[in-house]
Amino acid sequence: MTQVNPLITDVITQTQRATLTKGPIQASGQGKAYQSVAQSTAIAVQDATDALRIVTTVASTAAGVALAQILATGNAKQYQPALDTAKAMVTTAIEGFAAVGEAAGKVLSSFPSGPSS
Repeated sequence: MTQVNPLITDVITQTQRATLTKGPIQASGQGKAYQSVAQSTAIAVQDATDALRIVTTVASTAAGVALAQILATGNAKQYQPALDTAKAMVTTAIEGFAAVGEAAGKVLSSFPSGPSS
């Protein structure tokens, strides 16, 4: 029977203690959970950015059509509500974007990133 060098046995024992005990496993799990939450909040902000971009495109198109009609007909009073609605759409979308960004930041900052948090 071949005897194993005690240094090798010690290295294996130390490695097991460093990687397979509660502390490192818990820290790794908490880190993964934090990364998942961070990714989810980033996706929420990206989605809000896309929504803002879409609303801005629709509002710009509507405003362009309304302005074209004002220029063609000279009737600003008839098309002013379309301009006001387009502006309100963008304002609401900006507020929504800001709310999502603020909420995402709060969620992420309040989520523990590891054992020391």
